[in-house]
Amino acid sequence: MFHPTVARLTYRALLGRRRALILFVLPALLLVIAVAVRALTGADDSTAGGILGGFALGTMVPLIGVIAGTGAIGPEIDDGSVVYLLSKPVSRSTIIFTKLLVAIGVTVAFSALPVLLAGFLLNGNSQQIAVGYAVSAAVAAVAYSALFLLFGTITRHAVVFGLVYALVWEALVGTLVPGARTLSVQQWALAIGQKVAAEGAITSDVELPLAIGLLTALTVAATWYAGRRLKALTLAGEE
Repeated sequence: MFHPTVARLTYRALLGRRRALILFVLPALLLVIAVAVRALTGADDSTAGGILGGFALGTMVPLIGVIAGTGAIGPEIDDGSVVYLLSKPVSRSTIIFTKLLVAIGVTVAFSALPVLLAGFLLNGNSQQIAVGYAVSAAVAAVAYSALFLLFGTITRHAVVFGLVYALVWEALVGTLVPGARTLSVQQWALAIGQKVAAEGAITSDVELPLAIGLLTALTVAATWYAGRRLKALTLAGEE
């Protein structure tokens, strides 16, 4: 289910283009904010939770997911180079799964690790806040990568749809509208982070068993359907 050549090409596509600048800029901005806040206000658990939950998990992680998830396959479909990949004796499921693993790896590296470091800078991991939010970011990275990889297979405007989802649904609606929070990847991930952190340090509107089930269902369903779409694309090209 994993193809090294596909993985290498995908890493090169993600980290060798201008989109890589954004991957570095967002975590760097988070760390700059963390250093500045710590210098100005000192260690404060409430402030740390606000920054890690609001900016990091609410905005930075889904944006990085958009860049990595759509960038793992979208550009190849847009410029037609995916035809060369599909002509190789590699199953479509293997292609999708390999690209998903690469997208997850990139998203985790550029989101969960900076969140962990920012948490230590903000409050020294008091109440396990840094670890809790880092775990939430890593879990969210998996679901976002699968979802945005799917977007990359079903539309040429995957980045636009991804940005709308990340900035409107996750960062705005999923944060402010109580009923919509149940359908937010951010809230599902926070439910797991809540279990890791000290009691009351992280909160979620979704119970842990439901959150795990929804995260699993989204990741599996998005990956499966992305594979089906890629197969359909192959048939269309052959016809």
